[in-house]
Amino acid sequence: MKKPIAPIKIVFFDIDYTLYIKDEAHIPVSITEQVLPRLKAKGIIPAIATGRNYEGFPKALKPLMNKDGFELFVTINGQDNLYQGEQISAYRLSIPRIQQVIKKLEKLGIKYAFVSRDDVAVSENDEIVWNATSPITPDYKVDPNFYLKDTTVQILAYYPEKRGQEVLEAGVLGDDLKAVRWHENAVDILLKDNSKARGIQDVLNHFGFGIENAMAFGDGLNDVEMLETVGFGVAMGNAEPELKPLADFVTKDIREDGILYALETLEVI
Repeated sequence: MKKPIAPIKIVFFDIDYTLYIKDEAHIPVSITEQVLPRLKAKGIIPAIATGRNYEGFPKALKPLMNKDGFELFVTINGQDNLYQGEQISAYRLSIPRIQQVIKKLEKLGIKYAFVSRDDVAVSENDEIVWNATSPITPDYKVDPNFYLKDTTVQILAYYPEKRGQEVLEAGVLGDDLKAVRWHENAVDILLKDNSKARGIQDVLNHFGFGIENAMAFGDGLNDVEMLETVGFGVAMGNAEPELKPLADFVTKDIREDGILYALETLEVI
């Protein structure tokens, strides 16, 4: 069995279905009673690496955002990165580029949203938008002009996978953007160079750690770059099938305390 070859100094965790069982709205007790205190006791930094924005973290996670839990956050797919409330790095989409994207989305009849650190604002509301967005934040705004605040980091677009080719052919993404699917009816649209991996590299540079000192846990397609970048990548047992072959270790399901199992089996804690 493959194990980390260098001392692990920082562990990055995705949120949904890695740390947090979204459809049940809770975090496994093993995280709070075993994983976090044992990592802290060994001087290993537990960090969040998520597609969510900071204000969109689930309520169940917020009591763990303190000196005894999580103080380091790689958010919005590595585009807004914070440690103890201080900015490590940040990336935004320009207003002219956003305007180009939404003009093309509107021609296709596709609704969209803007994501900043503090808000998610949708262009219009309907059942598809609500079903995709409310599990992340039920308090999202309806404001098609939100992007004019110049705080937008990422766009969401609401369309099924079968329309993906149509979106490409319409030139929505151009040469500089990419779409990463996170819901059957929704994708993230962000700069090609940006990902959780870029945010993680910014964080490691900040602390002076090497890639070999970083470990990450994930379950979704937006975790691909993250698991390929860190020194040791772990896929949850409930992970997307495409992610598992890319991991150094596949652990148990989140509902079977997969994080604790991996950290103990790999002798990290």
